[in-house]
Amino acid sequence: MIARLLSGDRPGSRILSLIVIAIFLCLALAPFLFPGVRSLETAARIAIFIVLAASYDLLLGYTGIVSFAHTVFFGMGAYGVGLATQQMGRGFPALATGALAGAVAAAVLAFVIALFSLRVRAIFFAMITLAVASAVAVLVSQLSSITGGEDGFTFQIPRELGPALRLGEVMGVDVSGKTLNYYLVFTSCLILFLLMLRIVNSPFGRTLQAIRENDFRAEAIGYRVVWYRTVATCLSAGIAALAGSLFAIWLRYVGPETTLSFEIMLDLLLMVVIGGMGTIWGAAIGATLLVLAQTYLQDLMSGASEATAAVPILARLLDPDRWLLWLGVLFILSVYFFPTGIVGRLRGR
Repeated sequence: MIARLLSGDRPGSRILSLIVIAIFLCLALAPFLFPGVRSLETAARIAIFIVLAASYDLLLGYTGIVSFAHTVFFGMGAYGVGLATQQMGRGFPALATGALAGAVAAAVLAFVIALFSLRVRAIFFAMITLAVASAVAVLVSQLSSITGGEDGFTFQIPRELGPALRLGEVMGVDVSGKTLNYYLVFTSCLILFLLMLRIVNSPFGRTLQAIRENDFRAEAIGYRVVWYRTVATCLSAGIAALAGSLFAIWLRYVGPETTLSFEIMLDLLLMVVIGGMGTIWGAAIGATLLVLAQTYLQDLMSGASEATAAVPILARLLDPDRWLLWLGVLFILSVYFFPTGIVGRLRGR
């Protein structure tokens, strides 16, 4: 049963299996294991970025396509939900319509980009996607009457998903509409994650891996390489847009800094590289580690700085304001000791 649910793609290592089980169990029980606004916010962000990183790995790791426009698709899903809610009012039909419209629009844009760009070499395709991402960011900023410009805009979600709805107490934790909102996000992310496992382990996914390894040989034996790459780009864009829709529903806000910034694109690259390219499980581990580091590393450094106050030089090095420096050091060490990513290293053992 579990093997069929995972499409036969088990983590492949006892240690890796334990890590993956721990991640998904903690996410499934987050409202009860880690009560508190910040903890629930971190869990929801991890779930969403697992899907976003896995959708990017579908391009980078499985197809060998380097793209810098993935946050554009993420933002299209978020703005789709926000704009639909503004026009149709708060309600589940508005959320569904916005998410579907954002996913379709992202797939169409990905199709147009792929149609005109995938025949060129990888580095030139990457530059084209970077130009598209920059153009979309400028366009969103200019159309302030619709998108809210640099400030973005807030919108209302159904009352059933808001913190005002009280449903009683379960396991000593007050259950509210915010909890329902979290489980909507988590369940949707889990379905999308399992869907991507199904895609990469299907004959279509195996063909993508063959194209990644040697596109000339794949084309020589009869595979339409550009067609497969185009479909993979559209699928990746649609899933990224759905992740953006869930992010907007969770935040009840959409803006360029939260969905379209280049920093998010860099985070995606780090997640995929740290976890391991060419494996959906790697995206899950990479996203979890990076989000946890971004959220709690500064707090850990603050405690370490206070504990080493007697050693002035060490206390300065551990100053919380230098958390980005240590995050970079951790990334360099992870790449050095895990050149094939955490999943690749554990599977190799």
